[in-house]
Amino acid sequence: MKILFVITGFDYAGAENQVLMLCRELRARSCEVRLVTMIPPVAHLEELKELGIEVVSLGMKKGVPDPRAIFRLAGLIRRMRPDVVHSHLVHANILARVTRLFVRIPFLICTAHSVNEGGWRRELLYRMTDPLGDLLTQVSQEAVRIYTERKIASPRKLRLMENGIDLSRFAEDPQQRRQLRTELGVELRVEESGESVRAGTAAKGERAVVERAGPPQEPFVWLAAGRFVPEKDYPAMLLAYAEARQRFANSVLWIAGIGPERPQVEQLAAELGLSAYVRFLGIRTDIPALMQAADGFVLSSKWEGLPIVLLEACASRLPIVATAVGGNAEVVLDGVNGYLVPAEEPRALAQAMEQLMALPPEERRAMGQRGWEYAAAHYDNSRVTGKWIELYEQASGRRLPSARMLSKEAHEG
Repeated sequence: MKILFVITGFDYAGAENQVLMLCRELRARSCEVRLVTMIPPVAHLEELKELGIEVVSLGMKKGVPDPRAIFRLAGLIRRMRPDVVHSHLVHANILARVTRLFVRIPFLICTAHSVNEGGWRRELLYRMTDPLGDLLTQVSQEAVRIYTERKIASPRKLRLMENGIDLSRFAEDPQQRRQLRTELGVELRVEESGESVRAGTAAKGERAVVERAGPPQEPFVWLAAGRFVPEKDYPAMLLAYAEARQRFANSVLWIAGIGPERPQVEQLAAELGLSAYVRFLGIRTDIPALMQAADGFVLSSKWEGLPIVLLEACASRLPIVATAVGGNAEVVLDGVNGYLVPAEEPRALAQAMEQLMALPPEERRAMGQRGWEYAAAHYDNSRVTGKWIELYEQASGRRLPSARMLSKEAHEG
């Protein structure tokens, strides 16, 4: 079977992780797989090469429409003759549909990854191009409901296909946890006087802020991960953390990710007096290790699809505080494996963060364990990729062989 993936870009983000997961599974089943990106890819290129997957960029510039991409993609499809074309994210979905006017595509699957893919204009484009697609999948039940309610897609073409997570990548490692916490400056230190002190989050080579404490107590580490873009609402997170720190001073916040709003968020952290306690980590390829080193995960998004980071937090047995948007409530069960709060309400987010930090460690661990069990039952990648394989077989009318073992390096990335 031949599968062609089309995606806007290829970065360290949730949609890309799902495509990579499917690439691994399809190559393990001896499929011919190619990946087309609209803008030049920047992530996972070594693993894709190891998997034997050709990656082609259409050479577009971000934010600049280029009709030539339609004909470039059509040419690639003519040469490959895929059984299924599978596009991801709104720009690639619209591009693939329009390209179908110029080249034969046996079966076209388009996957949306959020309840909000850019406002009413993009929703209108989805409606206008709906006849050109065979199937539109969404990653959460809430997104399917909204797309049906707004008539963004024909109900007979709309299907739920959840994101998946490789639980084996998130095994507990106490030694790694201690090492990373030490590297990032949150270890408990003891002065010559015998008094315990807590390090802040100063960058490497700088002196960390130190505060006296009572009895020795390990700092509570919050982790957030995601691009610095408006929908993630990091200002609300910082306002919430600033309030929560008034009761729980022995805490720090790590934020992993990049994006256009990072300078403004760093400036806000400084204005709130949080520079010594908020660590901006940039791009990280060791998210499983970061998850292991943290004590809680926080997400302040205004809207979402089904965030991979929440699944990763569950896989890492982290209790979660998140906003009740998109598919978040399908992963975070309020009071079971975390707490849900309304979006754009820093006070509510702060109260939930305080509530979680106030729990005894054993109760937080129990929360995290319940999250792991829920993710294992509903989002394990073997279950999710199995659903995709079944769909590809139905779409192409071909049966795929059983998966063969890939190299350890290819699985780990």
